[in-house]
This record gives sequence, structure tokens and C-alpha cells, in this order.
Amino acid sequence: MFKRHNNIADAGRVEIMVDGRPVAARTGDTVAAALLLADVAPYRLTALDREPRAPFCLMGVCFDCLVTIDGLANRQACLIEVRNGMRVERQLGLRELTELTP
Repeated sequence: MFKRHNNIADAGRVEIMVDGRPVAARTGDTVAAALLLADVAPYRLTALDREPRAPFCLMGVCFDCLVTIDGLANRQACLIEVRNGMRVERQLGLRELTELTP
């Protein structure tokens, strides 16, 4: 569905892991762009109704592109640049609460 413009010079390749599988990206891509180009969808499911969500605004306003990046949940994929070895996980519904320890 999405593809790169042919006139853009190759900025360098990186590989990220998305739900445990490798996805190729370019240096300077946002996580959202890399996932769109790899046909990864949805990015998340809403907690209660499990409605699918994917990038809408691509500028940090809508929060529909939330993913877990390197173990940190609720990261906006449209605002974070990829880096080699990054681990991205889609947020598919209600997550378990973890107990806080003193």
C-alpha cells in the first residue's frame, strides 16, 4: 500500500524487530513509517472493544500509533526514529497490570 519515492537517496539500512520478526527500515524513518512500509497493521487494539488502530495523523496528536518500544509501552510510533536492533511490539488489547514494588 505504501512505498518509497524513487528519488530519495538511500540513507542507510537498519533492521528492527517487530513482534519478533525482522523488518528492514532506513535511517531517519520513524517507527510508524517503517511499519507502514512493511504492511504491519494494526499497530494496536483498543483495551476494551479491541478496535484496530493504526497511524492517523503522523504528527503526534491522535495517539492511534501507540506501540511498545524496547519494553516501554505507549510510545508514539510516528515521533520516534528507528535505530538498529530496536524491538517493537504491537499493543493488542488490555495489558496486565504489574505490581509496583517499594
